[in-house]
Amino acid sequence: MSARVRAPELRGRGWLNTGGRDLTLADLRGKIVLADFWTFCCINCLHVLDELRPLEEKYGDVLVVIGVHSPKFEHEKDAEALAAAVERYGVHHPVLDDPEMDMWQQYAARAWPTLSVIDPEGYVVATMAGEGHAEGLARLIDELIAVHEAKGTLHRGDGPYVPPAEPETTLRFPGKVVQLPDGNLLVSDSARHSLAELEPDGETLVRRIGSGDRGRTDGPAGVATFSEPQGLCLLPEQVAGVVGYDLVVADTVNHLLRGVRLATGEVVTIAGSGRQWRSTVDDHSHDALSVDLSSPWDLAWYDGKLVIAMAGIHQLWWFDPIKRTAGMYAGTTVEALRDGPLDEAWMAQPSGLSVSVDGARLWIADSETSAIRYVENGVMGTAVGQGLFDFGHVDGPAASALLQHPLGVCALPDGSVLIADTYNGAVRRFDPLTDQVSTVADGLAEPSDLVLTAEGEVLVVESAAHRLTRLAPGALSAAGASTVDGPRHRTERKPTDVTPGELTLEIIFTPAPGQKLDETYGPSTRLVISASPPELLVEGAGTTTELSRRLVVNGEVTGGVLQVTAQAATCDVDVEHAACHLTRQDWGVPVRVVESGAARLPLVLRGLDA
Repeated sequence: MSARVRAPELRGRGWLNTGGRDLTLADLRGKIVLADFWTFCCINCLHVLDELRPLEEKYGDVLVVIGVHSPKFEHEKDAEALAAAVERYGVHHPVLDDPEMDMWQQYAARAWPTLSVIDPEGYVVATMAGEGHAEGLARLIDELIAVHEAKGTLHRGDGPYVPPAEPETTLRFPGKVVQLPDGNLLVSDSARHSLAELEPDGETLVRRIGSGDRGRTDGPAGVATFSEPQGLCLLPEQVAGVVGYDLVVADTVNHLLRGVRLATGEVVTIAGSGRQWRSTVDDHSHDALSVDLSSPWDLAWYDGKLVIAMAGIHQLWWFDPIKRTAGMYAGTTVEALRDGPLDEAWMAQPSGLSVSVDGARLWIADSETSAIRYVENGVMGTAVGQGLFDFGHVDGPAASALLQHPLGVCALPDGSVLIADTYNGAVRRFDPLTDQVSTVADGLAEPSDLVLTAEGEVLVVESAAHRLTRLAPGALSAAGASTVDGPRHRTERKPTDVTPGELTLEIIFTPAPGQKLDETYGPSTRLVISASPPELLVEGAGTTTELSRRLVVNGEVTGGVLQVTAQAATCDVDVEHAACHLTRQDWGVPVRVVESGAARLPLVLRGLDA
């Protein structure tokens, strides 16, 4: 019998959603505590927030979720930015601010997100990384309830969450904006789960499309519901005339595309099953309403189709409104930066799209790599950006310039592109002719999108300030920009020392309680491995159905990153109508090649043991 592990005390810079009270584990004794280690830039962390909502509602008298915010980007260390994110994403549980990642280290977290379950007596009973654990958590919670009710150590009642005051602004964390044919502006009012139509002044509200409640109901403008909508795209007039709606909305948290008839405000679901995508990569065309999507974040009409920035799985997808089909367009689901043919490129949370005036190039804000990418002639390239862990505010030659988690782009008539450099609070400009990056405006509150109006003005969605902001006329030219040589940052993740030569990579998978591996439709497991740089692996890259793989590491390469994707299919046991499940996890494992390194590299796909 292994020793029980006492949960480390919860300490940080401060607490949110507690009414100003600092919490301790003693305050939570008698409750089942779920510590969610997250960072607000991370799409997987946002998925977990949504997965936890039903658990918080079902087990509200026994379960206390504690969000432990352990940041990746420099901007995320700012206490005000964290408070804004907690409101933006509807976090309805206490949050501990852990800017120096002390709790992250105390609980031995290695990936965003990580979940740790603490029993009513204060012991860690389970730790798991990644998303998709809701059903396993529900079973574990049921077991803990039974055990601790019998022992008399479970205390039912209200938890420590104290909701903040409801703010009064026209917009609340707006996401994206488009100009309508009549000159009005349509904004995705993300935290209010609706679309707001404004007059050309960008302030006067004309109408809302959506009731303002979180949901996924179709119907008239006052009845329809969204869940944190983001991207908006007007369809070409001839296409709109055929399909019966004018505008497409990326309904992000619902994992849907919605169509809007602007004349009436009526909303209809046009793509997505409502389930989050957890499948295998294919190049097939799918019925749009039956296919699973994953956090669609922005939209653009390009190359005769609607292109979707599928932030949740690090890809671009396409949607054909007339044929009512959808499929994958670019990316492999590996979260990293690699250029090349569209089906081989790597992306990381693409969140903004814009098409060049001549229609030849699709610009992409690839937020987690702090990069500006583009698609042209069937190939993906990188204009600005260096990788997952390099970011900052540095202008100059594009090869050395740095951004910080950009969410929006706007192509200009001269071929250049404006960038909503979100976590730098700036608008940047990249000019392909000179290959230079400059700063157009700074001091903005998390700009998330830009639009060039028919009148030649540039409007910025200043998301954390809850408004649209006009840029000075000089934004459209190099003369109006400045050069900033700001800080350079690199998120350092401690590399794993591995031996040159043979290395066994092993995925440790434990099905959730009440489930078993399912081979009804073929092998139940799948493992995909690649490396950056590719020369890191002499042998072992590729796809197999075994969760253990013999690798051969190149001793002449000092280090790099192993990109690993593992998945396992399971089904319920001893249930009349058994449900099937797919558990999937992606890792980017930094490694250093040294003679004294390990010859075995274990990774936990679903860890239900402490």
